[in-house]
Amino acid sequence: MITNRILRIFSLLFLLHQTVWATKVDTVETYSPSMKKTIKAVVLTPDSYAAGKEFPVVYLLHGHGGFYGDWVKKAPATRNLADTYQAIIVCPDGNASSWYFDSPVDPSSKYETYVAKELVAWVDSHYKTIKNRKGRAITGLSMGGHGALYLAFKHQDVFGAAGSMSGGVDIRPFPNNWDMAKWLGTYAQNPERWEQHTVINLLHLLTPGSQALIIDCGTDDFFFRVNTNLHQKMLDMNIAHDYITRPGAHNWNYWNNAVHYQMLFMRMYFDRKG
Repeated sequence: MITNRILRIFSLLFLLHQTVWATKVDTVETYSPSMKKTIKAVVLTPDSYAAGKEFPVVYLLHGHGGFYGDWVKKAPATRNLADTYQAIIVCPDGNASSWYFDSPVDPSSKYETYVAKELVAWVDSHYKTIKNRKGRAITGLSMGGHGALYLAFKHQDVFGAAGSMSGGVDIRPFPNNWDMAKWLGTYAQNPERWEQHTVINLLHLLTPGSQALIIDCGTDDFFFRVNTNLHQKMLDMNIAHDYITRPGAHNWNYWNNAVHYQMLFMRMYFDRKG
């Protein structure tokens, strides 16, 4: 039976929760020299930010059709994660469908350069960050899951940890979907570009143990098979990683849950010694 005393304790805990979590949410304007334009991002800083220490940074990418504000608007719990895990969270804009690579077709779309170089440099110059790979991680959902691993594998000097939630980690089975042909040309006419821009083909860039990696995909997701294929290939190549799967589809219900596991994983990476 719930007593009045227990109810009072629950009420106190609720009030403490409301007052302790005070993540600051800023919308900032960054500049991309490579694309010669201003690009917005959301930056979340923990309540303890003013204390003066340097904080690790997690770059959190949105999916196809989304924008920089998706995570804080559609996954409200994200607002608390900067406090919970004592990290700065940066939500970049990926121009809805860029897939976070530098397009070999359209020279005005250079989102690999923007996120991995220009945005990281901008964040490090404007916030109190740990300015090396041991203090940087990147993850995302769907298109952003592919983008996070793609950027991390190609820029191992920048990101020490990376993750993916429901990621399109092999783009080749989907040649007519999600504007990919707009940035790469058609698969039929440019198969080599697709081979070079899909995450599952970039594992040869990794030295086993060089990065902390986590992959998460629901069993009802249309990307489930490509994620299990990536998982198996990583096992075959002896690339250490965490692999999570559970019932769930390609939706915000799943990502609202998955992002907690990603942030816990990143925090554990940041806390490693050496």
